[in-house]
Amino acid sequence: MGKTLGRRIGAALLVTATALGAAEPEVRVIRPRESFDVLVNPGIGFMTFQRFNGDALNAGAGWTEGKPIEYPPFQGDLANKDHPPTSIAYFRVNWRFVEPAEGQYAWDMLDRALDTAAERGQTLMLRISPYEQEIDVPDWYRQKVGPEKGLTSKWRTDPENPLYVQRFGGLIRRLGARYDGHPDLESVDVSFVGFWGEGSGGHELKEGTRKALIGAYLEAFRRTPLLFQPLNGDAPDPSVLVRGLPIAASWPDGTDNGSGPDMRHLGYRFDCLGDLGFWRSRVRDWAHMFDVYPEHIIQSGMAEAWRRAPVSMEICGTMLSWRDKQGYGEKEVRSIFDQALKWHVSSFNAKSSPVPAEWRPLVDDWLKRMGYRFVLRRFTYASRVRPHGVLPFTSWWENKGVAPCYRELPLALRLVGPQRTEVLVTAADIRSWLPGDALYDDRVFLPADLPEGEYQLQIGIVDPRTRAPRVRLAIEGRDESGWYPLGPITVERGSYRVGLDRDLDTR
Repeated sequence: MGKTLGRRIGAALLVTATALGAAEPEVRVIRPRESFDVLVNPGIGFMTFQRFNGDALNAGAGWTEGKPIEYPPFQGDLANKDHPPTSIAYFRVNWRFVEPAEGQYAWDMLDRALDTAAERGQTLMLRISPYEQEIDVPDWYRQKVGPEKGLTSKWRTDPENPLYVQRFGGLIRRLGARYDGHPDLESVDVSFVGFWGEGSGGHELKEGTRKALIGAYLEAFRRTPLLFQPLNGDAPDPSVLVRGLPIAASWPDGTDNGSGPDMRHLGYRFDCLGDLGFWRSRVRDWAHMFDVYPEHIIQSGMAEAWRRAPVSMEICGTMLSWRDKQGYGEKEVRSIFDQALKWHVSSFNAKSSPVPAEWRPLVDDWLKRMGYRFVLRRFTYASRVRPHGVLPFTSWWENKGVAPCYRELPLALRLVGPQRTEVLVTAADIRSWLPGDALYDDRVFLPADLPEGEYQLQIGIVDPRTRAPRVRLAIEGRDESGWYPLGPITVERGSYRVGLDRDLDTR
């Protein structure tokens, strides 16, 4: 193992050693070589829609949504033909399929979805939509409320009916009681009115009704991220959907929703990325990309939400319809992608429709900036440490993406020796590593019974449960187990002083 790791270190790292005197070990300075590969990492990039990695894509330019989750036979290949690999499986399921009878819930369907996502290397992004254009509320609920007329456009039932808040809000609370904080649940959409649960007409709700429906999500999901959608384009003032709620938001006039431990940081999503004039035949000179998103992101108060919570976007149509129906070319696609990056996109739903081959280079370049992308620029550590001592280090990172990582994933070091392998977790909070440079200097404590000898030092961002690497770094040298080699280190008993850059000294 040592020879193999040594070869990798030579190929992937630039290593220098500085002698600080006879009483001090050398300080190794590591400058990893950057990798320019497309990386598949938790919570970012493309997602599958109404299917999992390895399932067939939608045929042609169409798609499906809202129906019960299906599980076609899996052939063992996780690749998605004509589509980037993904770490997220996004499903939208209608209320009637989750609560087919009053008080009876199809938890087995959602349990299996979580299990399948994990088996396919994904986490589950979920929306429970109350109804769709062609799919009604549950039959048992319809029997209770009877036929309804005079409803707002894109509503199938009256949300002002107290029974709606009680029953649909109750479902969301039960959903949270069962799944909030589940490690394989990526996020939950805040969905409560409108076809497909997209929120159409949400601004017409009475304040008490709106707060009660949104409040059901805020109460039910305190650990799993929530994605809000106040950007539909139908609200004259999108801030009405956000103001007065315990949701972190601020506006250009200096007002905000307040601060404090009870304030929730919600991400946001929108569902028509790429609309440069889809409805020009009906609405002249109007498009989401020009007349909704640039204004409503600011007016809703959510412009800075990306700093603490993810931004997820959904394609308008599909990429095939962009090309074949809208007539988009490389210029238009590049412009759309650039706008999404400006709005700090982390994940993207292309509706599991094929990516045209001629646009794949544009998509790959986009993926290299979407969400987070961590490059370890410099790492220093002492070449000699002792059992029951400390291993101090300094590190310089660059996040070349447009957003932070929103998951609490530990940064860890690993010592690999002939007799023992030890994972040492640091106190780093990588959620604070915004785009640009970040310095993280720390020390880890070594076990008292750590055998003396020669070790290889490695680094990784790991799963908090398994301590196995979870995040791919944008540097070369990754080994078969997902760790990145830094260099050799000696563990021996003795008394000496370790000095590192930026005054990380210890005895």
